Amino acid sequence: MDFKHTLRALRHRNYRLFFCGQTLSIVGNWVQQIAMAWLVYRLTGSAWLLGVTGFAGQIAMLVLAPFGGLWADRFDRYKLLLLTQALSAVPPLALTLLAYTGLLEVWHVVVMALLSGIINAIDTPIRLTFTTGLVTREDLPSAIAMNALMQNLGRMIGPTVAGGLLALYSEAFCFIISALSKVFIVGTVLAMTVAPQNTSPSGASPWRQLQEGVRYAWDLVPVRWLLPMVATISFMVTPYQTLMPIFAAEVFEGGAGLLGFLMAAAGCGGVVGMLALASRRGVHGLTRWVTAASLSAGIGVLVFSLSPWLPLSLLAIAVTGFGISVNGMSVSTMIQTIVDDRMRGRVMSLFSVAFLGMYPLGSLAGGALAEVIGAPATLALGGSICTFFALLLWRRMPALRAELRLIYQKLNISQ
Repeated sequence: MDFKHTLRALRHRNYRLFFCGQTLSIVGNWVQQIAMAWLVYRLTGSAWLLGVTGFAGQIAMLVLAPFGGLWADRFDRYKLLLLTQALSAVPPLALTLLAYTGLLEVWHVVVMALLSGIINAIDTPIRLTFTTGLVTREDLPSAIAMNALMQNLGRMIGPTVAGGLLALYSEAFCFIISALSKVFIVGTVLAMTVAPQNTSPSGASPWRQLQEGVRYAWDLVPVRWLLPMVATISFMVTPYQTLMPIFAAEVFEGGAGLLGFLMAAAGCGGVVGMLALASRRGVHGLTRWVTAASLSAGIGVLVFSLSPWLPLSLLAIAVTGFGISVNGMSVSTMIQTIVDDRMRGRVMSLFSVAFLGMYPLGSLAGGALAEVIGAPATLALGGSICTFFALLLWRRMPALRAELRLIYQKLNISQ
């Protein structure tokens, strides 16, 4: 692998700052999420409340991400990013104060998860579109893959750190670490040298602009065909994260350390996938990656749900993490390559809804179903459905590749 080519986005100073700050912030997010999930499960032992917590933390993505994308198209993304990153320190600080004063209850955790989700829903499309201004166009595929790499580095490192901190200290200490990571990312954003964004807010109402973005996305066949697959994986497979404390405590009879180890294995698979994506020299062949990744996500979580052996489970969840990440970022790369810049925020907000917004619904449904049929059967069902839809997508790939070929020719993009 040519690492110089793979990491070429890092040759831009602003992107280096962005990458370092966001990576640490994402580690802090995972430390906070694992601590919240473990706290809820330790206090209640309820799969349903785990699902509720996961739902509260992500449901805003389904509702508010389109508005974050709209604001990213209308206003200065740098100022918006600075504001959302600063606000993201509020929930972990509140949880820290409640924990150390002895007032922390489960409903506080759910409310703070909801608040974190609201901030993240607005921040995500802003952050995704902000990347395009930090690198040149030829380095954009590397930057998008590196963005996903930082997500998976955070998922690999964060849960492991959280498991260690929970074993040695407490949930409250994890919340402090999360808050400090937000202070760091604000510092890196302030250190950037970014030209003011040329914005010309339309006189049309926000609702009409959102409709315009949806129509534009629907007219692009790759967006219309691929986002449903991303949403299927998010709904059917990604809720393994919410149910993982049950596997750690009941299936494998472990504790917080094992929970962190299992989550880190998924992150490790995602890191491998993102390095492979970043090493690519163009968008040619990404449709094959989407199909392979969709199958990996479905089959991986199916094997994980049925496996009684920890080594096989670690391998299966790593394959699952690989599939989820590669599917999402391959689709993101294709979309960002072909969309008009004036529509970028709104289209990427739809991607955020599919990639992240369906997860809370899946978490809520998965938590409720796990109360009835158990966590393993719930994930087995989700993996089976995901695999079925991945096979349907595979049958449509020749037509999709032909459509993409026409778009690339029109935009004069080398394949």
